[in-house]
Amino acid sequence: NCWYSRPVIPPIAATGINTATTTRLVAIMGAVTSFMAAFVASLGFIPLAILTCTASTTTIASSTTIPIASTNPSNESTFIVKPSIGNRINAPTRETGMARVAVFIPVAAMGGITGRLYQQFAITIAVSVAFSSVNALSLSPALASLLLRPAKPSRGLLGKFFNGFNNVFDKSSKGYMRITGIMTRKISRGMVFLLILSASIVVISKFVPGGFIPEEDQGYLFVNMQLPSAASLQRSDVIAKEVEAILATYDEIEYVTNATGFSMLSGAFSTNGGFMFLSLRDWKEREMTAKEISRELNMKLSKIPGAQIFAFGPPAIPGLGSGSGFTMMLQDRGGNSPEYLAEQAMIFMRAAMAREEIASVFTTYQASVPQKYMDINRDKALIAGVSLNDLYTTIGAFLGGYYVNDFNRFGRLYKAYIQAEPEYRLDESKIHNFFVKNAEGTMVPLSALVTVRDINGPEFTNRFNLNRSVELSGAPAKGFSSIQALNALEEVADEVLPPDMGYEWSNMSYQEKQSSGSGSIVFVFALVFVFLILAAQYESWTLPFSILLGTPFAVFGAMLFLLLARIFSESYESNVFTQISLVMLIAMAAKNAILIVEFAKMKFDEGMTLVEAALESAKLRFRPILMTAFSFILGVFPLIVASGAGSEARKVMGMALLGGMFIATLLGVFLYPMFFVLIGRLGKYEQKRELAASKESTGQSDNTPR
Repeated sequence: NCWYSRPVIPPIAATGINTATTTRLVAIMGAVTSFMAAFVASLGFIPLAILTCTASTTTIASSTTIPIASTNPSNESTFIVKPSIGNRINAPTRETGMARVAVFIPVAAMGGITGRLYQQFAITIAVSVAFSSVNALSLSPALASLLLRPAKPSRGLLGKFFNGFNNVFDKSSKGYMRITGIMTRKISRGMVFLLILSASIVVISKFVPGGFIPEEDQGYLFVNMQLPSAASLQRSDVIAKEVEAILATYDEIEYVTNATGFSMLSGAFSTNGGFMFLSLRDWKEREMTAKEISRELNMKLSKIPGAQIFAFGPPAIPGLGSGSGFTMMLQDRGGNSPEYLAEQAMIFMRAAMAREEIASVFTTYQASVPQKYMDINRDKALIAGVSLNDLYTTIGAFLGGYYVNDFNRFGRLYKAYIQAEPEYRLDESKIHNFFVKNAEGTMVPLSALVTVRDINGPEFTNRFNLNRSVELSGAPAKGFSSIQALNALEEVADEVLPPDMGYEWSNMSYQEKQSSGSGSIVFVFALVFVFLILAAQYESWTLPFSILLGTPFAVFGAMLFLLLARIFSESYESNVFTQISLVMLIAMAAKNAILIVEFAKMKFDEGMTLVEAALESAKLRFRPILMTAFSFILGVFPLIVASGAGSEARKVMGMALLGGMFIATLLGVFLYPMFFVLIGRLGKYEQKRELAASKESTGQSDNTPR
């Protein structure tokens, strides 16, 4: 398909650079621009560099069957795209680029944490696609002029491979045209198939649970310990050593840091609590993920008597809570006692554990912790001339410690505290050993001014939205997503909580509930924006429907592949990254359709019928569509096999993109020509063309709306 002519790029005499040198410089600029587009994508999300590099592929693939070539007398070949052919390539390239940018406009306008996640993808992909589109329209043709040469017969093993591939592809193309011809003429059957496939999306979506952000393997875990109320620090240390012995049997755990007497979940220091930080080995040095390790650990830790111990991972977004799973705030809205709140929390947790969606639910709140209540007789203190401030300071200093000052010793700074020796703080009977000065300087025993008695009460209380609250944390059961666990907890709350009790979501659970339903809104608005862009490009309100009717193919493929992937891993769910993939698939499916519809429109404007134009376009664009589609599919494949931190999000996104693009290409190449014919007949394109021709023959202007 090549012929020879004189170069159309004249030498640049002022700089002494000839045509070939100029072309090479332009080609180098094209390569640099492609790298810049990929680099911009990698700033936001590294695997997106793979996804966005396919933008310039459209032009190169589209020009493989275009008659282009010229050679100069010095046998230095320089290939130049003919202007008429270039115009044909520019239109679909421009339209696909604008569609891929427009699809992320509503995404970038979302608010909240979900909006921030969307915006990072939207800006990254939009900027990289803009770079790649400029490259595809301006610099890639120059690069093609250096790469394309007159076809020569290939010999040897490589030649046999190429010849065999071309023969198979030619036979496949003939079979493809036969099926496409049947589908194009059987429009009613094609529409029935589209309706069945759209209904299948609803059915499949019921089996793919929703979610927010997948729990990632970030390379470390937490372990929380809680002993019975008022357990001593020594007893907590014994339990901690038992836990460390179990952790030592795991080769996947590299380091263990123990903080006995502190719980990061409650943020309080208590003698009956403890917290551990587990540093895991590098991902390539272990076979188990952090989630698998925590589940196996919990089975063993639950067998340790005398304490409630469980392992869990960090939150998916740092700062949103102290761990993974769900967080629910159970509120006492009636102003009842702490004991009443603890009782209702226990009733709720027992009912929640009976649900199959819940693997664990726990709280660090305890309302009956043994305590010592010191009752100060203020009348006696006033008579004895003892200041209440001195009395409080003395009690605090002897029993709890009091900071005095700093001093330097051995080149270091030390803090000085005063406190009674441990043997004088064992029980309340030792209080007669403490004295406080009165106003006259006389030492008055504390036992004469205070009495100590035993009580029970909460060690700490939380308030959420001004109400006394209990924080409940937990994790969904294996095979269930976070949104299923939240729905189950809401059902339990409606069943067991009295009218004076309520609940609110916190941390990641709150964000998940806030973002519920936003994915559908974004998807619809993305469709609307793409439709408006295509309507402006084609100057038609009907022709864009022949492109967007293929969107269900991509959605069906994404949901089907996610459903099949759940057989191997429960991480595949309809979460934020799935929604981002669906938005991106709108543009990718539209790109395939544009390559057919644009050339079908050109052929129709040249005088062909709708069916002839559709079939001719399908024949011309079959190979370029497959090339761009498979380049995209191979580009997202590394996401599916990703490992390390953030791999779960990459796997979900990669699987949705792979399934959506594969099914959209597999079905779209057969049905896009039919959609063009369908919309053309509904829009009466042929009648309008005949009417415009008759008006032109009579000298009237064509003001017929399209």
